[in-house]
Amino acid sequence: MTAADILPPEPLAQTLADAGVLPEGCAWTPLAGGRTNRLWLVSPPSGAAAVVKLYTRAAPNPLFPNDPAVELRLLRHLSGHGIAPHPLYFGETPAGICLVYAHLPGAPWVRGAYLAAATLKRLHAIAPPPGLRNAPDGSLALSEQTEAILARCKSHAARAAEALRPRQEVPALGRAALLHGDPVPANIVVDETGARLIDWQCPAIGDPCEDIALFLSPAMQLSYRGAALDAPERAAFLASYRDPEMIARYRRLAPWYHWRMLAYCLWRHESGDPDARAAADLEQAALTALSRA
Repeated sequence: MTAADILPPEPLAQTLADAGVLPEGCAWTPLAGGRTNRLWLVSPPSGAAAVVKLYTRAAPNPLFPNDPAVELRLLRHLSGHGIAPHPLYFGETPAGICLVYAHLPGAPWVRGAYLAAATLKRLHAIAPPPGLRNAPDGSLALSEQTEAILARCKSHAARAAEALRPRQEVPALGRAALLHGDPVPANIVVDETGARLIDWQCPAIGDPCEDIALFLSPAMQLSYRGAALDAPERAAFLASYRDPEMIARYRRLAPWYHWRMLAYCLWRHESGDPDARAAADLEQAALTALSRA
């Protein structure tokens, strides 16, 4: 990590100080959770700490959008629900678009699948705000999204993945639940009081199975926790979500979600992420295991 990665851009701290958001003399500590944007834990000489998020203008991501305005809207919408941080500032700065929110004490999720399941179930019961994107609903929409991701790939592995398309069709649910859109371990903050969710730049409405699949994804668990969930952890999560009909639907859709994540990891690998190939292998193994079950 270079000094440019550790320290905030020079005008950013001054802009926030001039706006009365953060005092001068704060300690800025980079946070490692974000893959797309830059984040710092900012500790003032006195008072509560905050998180500063500086959005980057990265190339469009086929699975995880990066929308600053939507993140602000969600944080405001969820204020008072105890499931997301409170926003303190949002605006254009000389360094780029910036969001400041109250720091949530705790650590990224590592274990306790029941807690992650209960947090997502609670989120899915909250009425969504208007204007969110629609997540793919049902096998047809998932197939179209996966094919679009594979079309962006040029590798032989991507061409081979096209032949792994699942066969069991699953109809759309037609439900507009509020979805986090990226509930990976790094985005679930746990302390002694429970769990809350951060990084709301790609929320959606749609089938709760979308969030369930993203949390259970072997690739996402490997990328953010260092290892896929084992069978008891997966079983504990599914049981703790406490919705047998939704879990039965997820099981029918699981091959489609693994196929999509396989495509996404192959795209990430071709885009320069060397670790994405191991993640793709895990998704392909999960997909193959389900096809043999």
